[in-house]
Amino acid sequence: MSSEDNLLPLIAEPEELAGVLDHEDILVIDVPLKAESYAEGHVPGAIFLDHRRLLKGSGDVPNDVPDEEALSQLFSSLGLTRDTHVVAYDDEGGGWAGRLLWTLELIGHKRYSYLNGGIHAWRDEGLPQSTEDHAPKPSDYQAEVLNPEVAIDRLELEERLGSDNFAIWDARSVDEFDGNKGQNQHLGHLPGAVNMEWTDAMDRERSLRLRDYAELITELGAMGITPDMEVVTHCQTHHRSGFTWLVGKALGFERMRAYPGSWKEWGNRDDTPIEH
Repeated sequence: MSSEDNLLPLIAEPEELAGVLDHEDILVIDVPLKAESYAEGHVPGAIFLDHRRLLKGSGDVPNDVPDEEALSQLFSSLGLTRDTHVVAYDDEGGGWAGRLLWTLELIGHKRYSYLNGGIHAWRDEGLPQSTEDHAPKPSDYQAEVLNPEVAIDRLELEERLGSDNFAIWDARSVDEFDGNKGQNQHLGHLPGAVNMEWTDAMDRERSLRLRDYAELITELGAMGITPDMEVVTHCQTHHRSGFTWLVGKALGFERMRAYPGSWKEWGNRDDTPIEH
């Protein structure tokens, strides 16, 4: 199977996934914010993934990317192979699912999709659900960071501030962006960043699916973010920005990156420039 033979588009509708659920190369992964969501009902055959396993979990930046050994263990435990087409979803409109797909992009695993709207859309379409745990078949997946440009670290980001054709999309709330709310040593936002809260890219009338692409491109363009630019997105822990990274990919932004350290790193240092 080549990368052109993907079984589903990047953004897959519930009916599209339902049509290929039995394919041997499809692996559906549920990455819910609340674990009980999986128990209440999930896509038949979906594997539960604790979203904390997508984070480093220790050190100065616990929300950073796990090392290659940890990623190899994670994806082996989920049963991935190079032929696996991963379909990720969650119970909140795409944050943790987006973080998982961004991680796959980082290690060069190109066969993946997002279930548009997640479990909400699946349920609203009246499609079958399961309440039984589905155990993966472990594999031997060797993860390597093959696409390091998908991520950006604090030092490079600071160097790039103010660069031409470079934009920063802050996916946090307006109050966090303006410095009125937060649990960090310093509040505010990155110099030159623009703010579209992650949920503003969701269609609340359509089970949290992505909003109309043309509308999103127009709104982002009005903020100074266009598809030809190099765009870095972040939030507090690169959870909400997992979704906005995915939105950029869906809209055709070819240089879509994410800052995994996010405000949890930037806002807790004394040497990082901050605007209010």
